Amino acid sequence: MYVSARADYALRAMLAVADAAGPTGDGGSGAGELVKAASLAERQDIPLSFLQGILLDLRRAGLLHSHRGTEGGYALTRPAAEISVGDVLRAVGGALTSVRGMPADHAGYHGVAAGLRDVWLAVDGAIALVVDRTTLADLLADRAAAS
Repeated sequence: MYVSARADYALRAMLAVADAAGPTGDGGSGAGELVKAASLAERQDIPLSFLQGILLDLRRAGLLHSHRGTEGGYALTRPAAEISVGDVLRAVGGALTSVRGMPADHAGYHGVAAGLRDVWLAVDGAIALVVDRTTLADLLADRAAAS
């Protein structure tokens, strides 16, 4: 698995929005403050123009709400405990594992290499197991415990 800058930035942005939502990261309830893109970019050291595209992908994936106006910004669509790292990674990058630029389940081999497809699918499954079990709330709790 390759973690792109886009994926890293998306996770950092989602964690910052979840953190602004309050202790439970309950974005879906309207609790907490809206986070402006410019503030996210500055606090997370992400180029604003790059971040805006990422936020659009996260909104299209149903992970963020955007609110317009001077008091507008971004909020989670549901609690941080219900948004996994895998949700965010798939929203901005598609498949978790790729083989020659295609999802692992599209890889096809024959002859002596026939077993490789099973290896790539196992790798994809192992990665999915980790990222789908880890939520934004877990990461925020880990940070709070370390403080």
